[in-house]
Amino acid sequence: MYDESVKDKSANDILMGFQEIESVINESVWVSDSVGAKKQFYTQSIKKITGYTANEILDLPENHCSIIFSDDVADVKKELNNFEKSGVSQKLQLTYRIIRKDNILRWVKEEIEKKDGIKRIGVITDITSLNEKDSIINDYKQKLKEVNAAKDSFITILSHDLRAPFTSILGFAEILMNEPDLPLQDKTEYLSYIYEASQNQLQLINYLLDWSRLQTGRLIVEPQRLKAQAVVFNCVSSLTGNAIRKNLEIEVDVDDAIFINADERLITQAISNLLNNAIKFSRSNSKIEISANNFNDTQIEFIIRDSGVGISEEDQSKIFKVENMFSTEGTSGEKGSGLGLPLVKEIIEKHGGAIWFYSQQDSGSEFHFTVHKPLNSALLVNNNSSERDTFLPLIKGALPGFEIYKAENGFEAMNLILEKSPSIVIADHDLPLMNGLQLIESVTKGNAHCKIPFVILAKYDSPELRQSYYNYGVSLILTKPVDFTEFTKIVQNLVN
Repeated sequence: MYDESVKDKSANDILMGFQEIESVINESVWVSDSVGAKKQFYTQSIKKITGYTANEILDLPENHCSIIFSDDVADVKKELNNFEKSGVSQKLQLTYRIIRKDNILRWVKEEIEKKDGIKRIGVITDITSLNEKDSIINDYKQKLKEVNAAKDSFITILSHDLRAPFTSILGFAEILMNEPDLPLQDKTEYLSYIYEASQNQLQLINYLLDWSRLQTGRLIVEPQRLKAQAVVFNCVSSLTGNAIRKNLEIEVDVDDAIFINADERLITQAISNLLNNAIKFSRSNSKIEISANNFNDTQIEFIIRDSGVGISEEDQSKIFKVENMFSTEGTSGEKGSGLGLPLVKEIIEKHGGAIWFYSQQDSGSEFHFTVHKPLNSALLVNNNSSERDTFLPLIKGALPGFEIYKAENGFEAMNLILEKSPSIVIADHDLPLMNGLQLIESVTKGNAHCKIPFVILAKYDSPELRQSYYNYGVSLILTKPVDFTEFTKIVQNLVN
């Protein structure tokens, strides 16, 4: 005999299963006698799409058409009317926006099917995420087109700039080779031209290689704690000859207490390029100023200011674009590659900073850029708890405002050094698992440019031990028991 309860149970199971499916899909089905007529039914998943329950949608004047975004209403209604007037069996697909009950704008796709003599059936699908992905893809395609066009322009300019000087270089070289009786003055002039043109070409190639490596990620930025004043003075020193030849004064206003977190080679190159440009476009007997100050809580701002020829309004949009290779002669006829400023921009942005400028023709220029401050921190590596308790207050007193990290062995220390990049490491020589020398060897092996200062605390001292540490750039070894006054002075000097 057939059990009716089994039939009812099966129906309930099917209904529950359908409701479960509805809960995980972004589609809702509606049924109506005609497209423009009041709908008779919506599946409950309409709430997931619109924020309204099925009953709330049925109570709206035009059902879900009542929540179509105003800019899309006319087009949707036009398509629906044309669809309903057509007597043939067909399908319609619409894409439009709706305003959900919570006032959030969403994209939906609606597919409607009709057949003569039966009801209209529609399926509404939330396609917002797909539209957003399409938008991202289209934006990316557009950027790729722009990059490709810029690349073509860049290659065209570059091929010309790389080849052009060699015609003259080879021509002058041929004259020097074939005319031994050439006057000394002419020989000197031709050799000077060959030398200057070769220098410019070498600079262009070096800039191009650095820019290319930064673009492709092959040139890795390795930031470290640097004293801003020392970096600036190194740049000024390297360009002193150029400044003297034009009788220029370079005024530096960078406080001794300012530190930056930057790759020393790259940031030096960026500042040198900007300073060299200031010299190049300054008139004789004028002044160039370079300063650095706090920009905000996390960044330092550098400013390089000159009173030279300035940049015309027409050319200001070109100077950072590598595809333009924009260059003009300096006030004494100095040549440029056109890649210096795009390279500076790339370096600063790779450091997480920004660069901008103010300039007016015949009134000079000032270039601004920002670099992150280092996070001030110290690491104490010692497995003796009583010694740690002694040194921690000494370090905190010597370095107020510094974050202090602790490690009990070399492996813990290595992880903290890689993760936190502390401003100074105070480490015991006699550590478990690896001693202080092995710790420094491991750290410098993974990072050849690591310049974190180390202070080593040792139970004994010997020429051999000092030489071993000295080979890794560590000259500060304090023998226990440590003189606390000396210790405090050493720690302060190393981070200032």
